[in-house]
Amino acid sequence: MTEQDPAPRRTGRRARLAARAAPPKLNAAAPGQRGGAYKPLSEPDLQAIYRTALRLLAELGMGEVPPRLAGDLVAAGAVWSDTHRLCIPEALTEEAIDRAAKRFTLHGRDPARSIEVGGNRVWFGTGGAAVQVLDRQSALYRPSTLADLHDFTRLQDALDNVAWFTRCCIATDVPDPYDLDVNTAYALMRNTTKPVATAFTEAAHVAPIVEMFDIAAGGAGAFAKRPFVKAHISPVISPMRFGADAVEVVYACLSHNIPVSCITAAQSGATAPATLAGFLAQSLAETLASLVMVNVIRPGFPMVFSNWPLVIDLRTGAFAGGGGEIAVLNAASAQLSNWLGLPSGVAASMTDAKAVDAQYGVEKGMTSLAAALAGGNLIYESSGMTASLLGASFEAFVLDDEMHSASYRALRGVEVSEENLGFDAICGAVLGEGHFLGDAQTYAAMERDYFYPSLADRDAPSAWQEQGAQDAWSRAGRRVDEILSRPDPGYLDAAQETAIREAFPNLR
Repeated sequence: MTEQDPAPRRTGRRARLAARAAPPKLNAAAPGQRGGAYKPLSEPDLQAIYRTALRLLAELGMGEVPPRLAGDLVAAGAVWSDTHRLCIPEALTEEAIDRAAKRFTLHGRDPARSIEVGGNRVWFGTGGAAVQVLDRQSALYRPSTLADLHDFTRLQDALDNVAWFTRCCIATDVPDPYDLDVNTAYALMRNTTKPVATAFTEAAHVAPIVEMFDIAAGGAGAFAKRPFVKAHISPVISPMRFGADAVEVVYACLSHNIPVSCITAAQSGATAPATLAGFLAQSLAETLASLVMVNVIRPGFPMVFSNWPLVIDLRTGAFAGGGGEIAVLNAASAQLSNWLGLPSGVAASMTDAKAVDAQYGVEKGMTSLAAALAGGNLIYESSGMTASLLGASFEAFVLDDEMHSASYRALRGVEVSEENLGFDAICGAVLGEGHFLGDAQTYAAMERDYFYPSLADRDAPSAWQEQGAQDAWSRAGRRVDEILSRPDPGYLDAAQETAIREAFPNLR
């Protein structure tokens, strides 16, 4: 043996360790896993809630129906009651369910980032209209700004588990409603090519903003051929009435081929019953009213059935974004929507915690996993939101992204096959080395079946202390710094930037 012999062995060992430390070639926790295993409602429960919802629409009906919509609904078979409420017969509701789009594509400007909505595929995304941001320096809340929205959009663009992005905060430094809508849409297009969603304050804002989308899409009419933006609209106001302004936004969006998420956001004990079953029945009826509306206007138009049960603390009246009640209600909502065959949207991860702390982790993990296990197709609010949706946090975005990987891995479940059962591997280990370390099957499983977090700490206490005893907030902060320090992705070229700014001089 020569003196040089040990060096190659050390080099080989270093190479093996480096290979083991590298990210797996296969993603063990990819987005779009299948949900639906958690079923908080039995078949008789589903039937009872559904039948009650149909009765509410047929016998109680909807109030404050705008004239334009009333004319369309009456022409389709709705009838006025003696109390001047518009009643939607069961047959009309069930016809709308039959005609509704069951699956459709949410396009990204980059086709590789498009996602298919419907069935039992689960995609975590964002939502919210936070008016405050958890400041990265002071760790206290301050008003959210347009600059924050640009940075949030850039940040999530680099996060693999945020499947689509809805503006998560309001630019409170842009007070004019039209300027706010325009600048929000621009921030989305400039900083990501994922599917995105926004809101329109008024119907009149839709057409000019579509002109901006056309510029990004390649020319007049290009956006409508492959819409990469969906609209978040709440055309029904609990309890059981329409909102005129939002209904007009629906008409405008459908005329420009913008997919819609029609969101019902009732609150338990306030705008809907405090009993969970009664809540689900009313909320289902209200979201079905939106579905009827959309399918009367344009049958089969892409609509996310966004039945979002929200909970209030009945002691104080304050919105409660975390807890067992909101976890089971949104899971049940997803189950109901999927049972009807409709593309489902629910809300989760709406922690009441103000800081990134234990309460934050418990509430986010519990509510988001329940919604995913129940098969919510699009899980809104699931990234970055804090303080009962009043706040958004950059650090929370990256921590939640890693949480989603764990949820996706749980959804993936256990693959049982002759190879995975490993009878021969078990016999070989028992009769041989007495362990499975170094076994070919172990290496294969390491690459294929396990998710390895980059933020969660798995070191021994001594190693953790030697590395500065950092908490999750600190590690997440470094990740945020690294992402936001990257060069501008350049998703709009110079010609598009010029054309947009010439057409919209109110951009900031």
